[in-house]
Amino acid sequence: FALVSSTQRNMARMVCLQSPDKATFYVPWEVAMRSTVVKQMLEDLPEPSEGSDEQPDPVPLMDRSCNSKILEKVIEYLTKHHEFDKTGTSQEDKDAWDKKYVEVEDEDLFNLILAANFLDVKDLLDLTCKTVAEYIKQCKTPEEIRQRFNIPNDFTPEEEEEVRKENAWCEEAP
Repeated sequence: FALVSSTQRNMARMVCLQSPDKATFYVPWEVAMRSTVVKQMLEDLPEPSEGSDEQPDPVPLMDRSCNSKILEKVIEYLTKHHEFDKTGTSQEDKDAWDKKYVEVEDEDLFNLILAANFLDVKDLLDLTCKTVAEYIKQCKTPEEIRQRFNIPNDFTPEEEEEVRKENAWCEEAP
């Protein structure tokens, strides 16, 4: 993934996305339209003409989950999936790329979930949520889940026992 140079920018219709930390990203129009939120924000604007030298106004993405690091990752995903669609890439190859894409730190994964939700990128939201669900499924106990995601146990031993009793039916084998 590389940022688009000014030469490339003039050759294609571009959208300028701006993160809350004021970083700007020039993204091809078709790639940006993969986000329902960006698409709706730009709906009333005329589509830029091919080869236009006119600099597009930045589209401010003010949700804090869209910081420059995460927005760059989202754009990487949108760009790659746009290429996949144009080239007819096999589902197996897409899945392999997706699997590698979500190999990030937990904090980044959670921010990708928030950004995908904010930007309304359903495929990315599904992928990132599925990844977290798979991590949870690998854990056998609530304590393992707490350890995996660094979640403090704020129950007293008495409260924990009460929750176990209330949910004993979950533990029963059919």
